[in-house]
Amino acid sequence: MVDPYEALLKKAYSNVTEQSESTERFTVPDARVYIEGKTTILENFAEIADVVRRDQDHLMKYLLGELGTAGKIDGTRAIFNGKFESSLINGLVKGYVDDYVICSECGKPDTRLVKDDRVLLLRCDACGGHRPVRKRKARSEPVGSDLQEGQELDVEVQSVSKRGDGVVRMGRYIMYIPRGKPGQKVKIRISRISGSIVFTEQI
Repeated sequence: MVDPYEALLKKAYSNVTEQSESTERFTVPDARVYIEGKTTILENFAEIADVVRRDQDHLMKYLLGELGTAGKIDGTRAIFNGKFESSLINGLVKGYVDDYVICSECGKPDTRLVKDDRVLLLRCDACGGHRPVRKRKARSEPVGSDLQEGQELDVEVQSVSKRGDGVVRMGRYIMYIPRGKPGQKVKIRISRISGSIVFTEQI
């Protein structure tokens, strides 16, 4: 007859071994990035989302917020407006894994995102630990990239010019948004750039 305590001990050891093996196998693939025209393509976006076991829309929203640009999921790829280096994309993927995947208690990736009374928590199935997910403030301007004609951005109007256009100051650039009002959040497309002056249209 098998000792119940011994059976429980074997089961617990088996679970720990499986979790340890899953951690050892956890390797996030490097982002395969290339420039295509005025856009940046993350070729293995779906593979990365699958490895970290997170929803593609959640990962995409994070990347767009950090890059301060617009984009879309296209099959297994992600497309971002603007030109961004692979080192930047890889750094952002690492930041996402640190914030939304890895348990801060045991360092394992066996986690899931849950909501508790409107608070997003990272709950670990390996050690039972949990912590609130730190929300990052979305950037108001593109990272590591000059503005490009045809580029689409989400911006917040800061003031109004003498001609009545909305004004957004973004680094060395001054953007003019037709019919823009202070505090208004709008999606715009850059129609023309003249030095540091940027003319846009709402979309």
